[in-house]
Amino acid sequence: MSSESLHESPADLSDATIDRHRAYVSLIEELEAADWYQQRAEACKNPQLKAILEHNRDEELEHASMVLEWLRREGGKLEEMLRKYLFTSGDIVRIEDEETAETKANTLVGLKIGNLRGVGDT
Repeated sequence: MSSESLHESPADLSDATIDRHRAYVSLIEELEAADWYQQRAEACKNPQLKAILEHNRDEELEHASMVLEWLRREGGKLEEMLRKYLFTSGDIVRIEDEETAETKANTLVGLKIGNLRGVGDT
């Protein structure tokens, strides 16, 4: 395990947190490897080697997807965020802006200012 990257003592962490840490570290490593293969393939002039490097990149993306799915199945906030942002269209940041505006609007529903003169208040 990549325990050097733990920020707390493993003795103070649950098995579930340590497993999630393993998955996060693996996801980072897989995406980093995919990035390296992409750069190498793009710079490569030999068509056969380029095809191999692209194949290797795609394998790393497959591995990253598998780890991401495992993390999603663990539930919690990551699953919520993935459901909110993945496979959407349009401006990604706007999704959050629209949700924030909707939440604020829902909070105001049913609120009444009342009679400002105090007449008729009960």
